[in-house]
Amino acid sequence: MSEMDDLRARLAALEAEVDRLREESAATRTMAAMADRDSAEVRASLRGHTQVLNAIREDQIEQRQAVTGLAEAVGALVAGQTEHARMLETLVTGQTAVLEELRRLSGKQ
Repeated sequence: MSEMDDLRARLAALEAEVDRLREESAATRTMAAMADRDSAEVRASLRGHTQVLNAIREDQIEQRQAVTGLAEAVGALVAGQTEHARMLETLVTGQTAVLEELRRLSGKQ
């Protein structure tokens, strides 16, 4: 093989290698673009999930405040009922005493 044939063979191999590298480069760019698109979709999805979680958190805070208010109201009602029961007991005791006194007085006459 002559030197010229050797150079032509080497040039052909080099051109084939450049063509292969161009194809790989194009494939790599395509894959990078797809990966970038995928990561953008993941970021958008995560932003959506974060917004949902923040909305749920706000609802839970509001619900906790509402439940706390209801618990306080129930506590006040129970305290009021306890006080009313005590007052009713005092009233019944007084009425019983008055009734006994009336019976005692009516028995003396």
